[in-house]
Amino acid sequence: MEAFSSKDMAMKAQKKILSHMASKSMAHMFIDDNSSEVLDELYRVSKEHTGNRNEAQKVVKNMIKIAVKVGVLFRHGKFSADELSVAQDFRKKLHHGAMTAISFQEVEFTFDKSVMMELLADCRDLLLKLVEKHLTPKSLDRIRHVFNHYSDPELLTHLYDPQGTLWPNLGKICSGLNRMIEEGKL
Repeated sequence: MEAFSSKDMAMKAQKKILSHMASKSMAHMFIDDNSSEVLDELYRVSKEHTGNRNEAQKVVKNMIKIAVKVGVLFRHGKFSADELSVAQDFRKKLHHGAMTAISFQEVEFTFDKSVMMELLADCRDLLLKLVEKHLTPKSLDRIRHVFNHYSDPELLTHLYDPQGTLWPNLGKICSGLNRMIEEGKL
């Protein structure tokens, strides 16, 4: 006999509905102003770097979808004790990555793209490990897409060039990350 759970069905429906609603305007309704500002700057960075508005929108939309789905899974207690340990490792690595990104922006001539690329790859791998049993292959590809996009060496070099067009965006991103760290959200 097939096991039916209304709770599981509700969670699947939430994930599906929320993933279809993922857009920058919808993100403003579900996340705080600071996080929204960081997402807006990440969108601008992607758009400027790629020259492709659609690609920039897709990356940010994928980021929102993944955040929403992970939040739904967490809220419904779907992670095992081992997975919660991976989630803690991911949070620590993300915090370390944010601190490193800020440091590279604040202290001239310290930027090392290989360090940023490795931190982003580690975050990607931890997040994939956390959700691999819960999300579809399409969602896992979204995670890869986001992290691979922002760990692109050309994008990172462009972003951290003090004379480059993306430097002001980086300042705003780092300012937002600093506030998130101070508020204990990152």
